[in-house]
Amino acid sequence: MIQRPQTIFLAFAVIANLIVFFTPIYRHAVNDPAGWIGLGFAISLTLAMIIALVSIFLFKNRINQLKWVKMATYIQIVGLGFAAGVLFSLGGFGTFLWREVLSSGLIVIALAMFWLAGRSIKKDEELVKSMDRIR
Repeated sequence: MIQRPQTIFLAFAVIANLIVFFTPIYRHAVNDPAGWIGLGFAISLTLAMIIALVSIFLFKNRINQLKWVKMATYIQIVGLGFAAGVLFSLGGFGTFLWREVLSSGLIVIALAMFWLAGRSIKKDEELVKSMDRIR
């Protein structure tokens, strides 16, 4: 389980999402006058983390694991949308918002980790199917 690449990718995605909660972009989202932005941002990142953790333990059923990873990827995209909304409400991408842009970069890194995990799961499934054809 731990030696598989998708487990490492999913663990890195969980860690990246967890770090986002301690960055300036999250503080700005929570302090936004429209309270739903901070709430939606927190829910989407937390849900993506929980789904990633659940999908780590679904290693025996690769098809099901791939479905869960795809679902987490879509939820992560929603979180990236919330982060982009917070950035644009702060005034866009400028040199004075360097920390906030780097904070959003963590969300993009987690999204890339979800994508890499899905790709690794597909490779594993193709390998198992090819071995079944040989037998």
